[in-house]
Amino acid sequence: MMEGKLSGGNVKKTFLILLCLSMLLVACGGSTEETVEEPAVVEESESLEAPATTVAPVLDKITFGFIPSAEQTDLQDNIKPLMKVLSDGLGIEVEGFVTSDFSGLLVAMGSGQADIGAFNTLGYVNALNVFPKRIEAVAKVVRYGSGSYHGTFWTTDKSVCTSEPVIGAFENIDGVVTLVEGSATTPPDVAALQVGWSFGDDGLEPEVRDNGTVSPGYACEADLNSMVGNEVVFVEEGSTSGYLYPSLQLKNMGIDYTKDITQVFAGSHDGVITALYNGDQKFGVTYDDARRTLRKTQLDVGEKVIAIGITDEIPNDVVAVRSDLPEDMKSKIYTILKDYISTDEGYAVMDEIYGWTDIVPADNSEFDVVKQAAEEFGLYDE
Repeated sequence: MMEGKLSGGNVKKTFLILLCLSMLLVACGGSTEETVEEPAVVEESESLEAPATTVAPVLDKITFGFIPSAEQTDLQDNIKPLMKVLSDGLGIEVEGFVTSDFSGLLVAMGSGQADIGAFNTLGYVNALNVFPKRIEAVAKVVRYGSGSYHGTFWTTDKSVCTSEPVIGAFENIDGVVTLVEGSATTPPDVAALQVGWSFGDDGLEPEVRDNGTVSPGYACEADLNSMVGNEVVFVEEGSTSGYLYPSLQLKNMGIDYTKDITQVFAGSHDGVITALYNGDQKFGVTYDDARRTLRKTQLDVGEKVIAIGITDEIPNDVVAVRSDLPEDMKSKIYTILKDYISTDEGYAVMDEIYGWTDIVPADNSEFDVVKQAAEEFGLYDE
């Protein structure tokens, strides 16, 4: 998962201007023999946003930028098959490159050094804020049948449950957080993959490892107000599902996430689950079912760490393009990507790169809640 981890300083406009010269050479460069044309320095009196072009450019090469999800050199190799498929389908060369971080891709897209970009959702919203007329989303990523994910609230204190914990998981159904029950032999019917289950020849089946069978995950109905006055362990302040969305949801419930609870940060999703499992904390928040990160060594993590709620849906990553690309090219890019992921080779390649299992058209209205989070936490300039 390309989980968003940003700080406000990374996306300030003034900071990005200073970064342009240094970062684009890293973001777009191949070997040392290649050269990259330096962008013009933007004067303070000039706007970052240039007038939208009205003439479709004539292209013989386009570039596709990626944010690291693994070691940069590994990802550079992993994207090569996709670049060939896009090149063959579009009839022009498509070059892929891996940026050093989110800001590198943002600047590359906004300056025209990149034509396509794979953004995490929060990164895309910030890019829209800086370059509102230069980029647009053409696709939203699907993982395991869902175009969105969410944060999950956890506890190890069964006394906060209003009923006995059961094998199950939470899902947003018609906008209502609903506990969906499963059993020891049947997984709960939810989009996110749950602890205790793995993919077999006939679909999901109980997960059996060399050291035993992984316990299915438990959940219970609970009032999130039970966290008031307690320590709550989050991932980090820049984590979309492990801090931003959960905190915003608490605020919308009337809970002051800075005063009514004591914030503790574990630094990672598995760190949150570890703190809960070890008894260091009794409330925490991560993405979806992050208990899976401990299941290999702690077979009973699904029983000890109990889900008590989830956040609103968070749109998955997006594929964005330069707005001034020809419309037929934008359409072809979407079609080529979707058709490629539907093949065995494409599925394996995209799963290795980012865990993509499909794409669907992007609906800009889905990003409104992401914009709200960015504004609430000062992640971009007004």
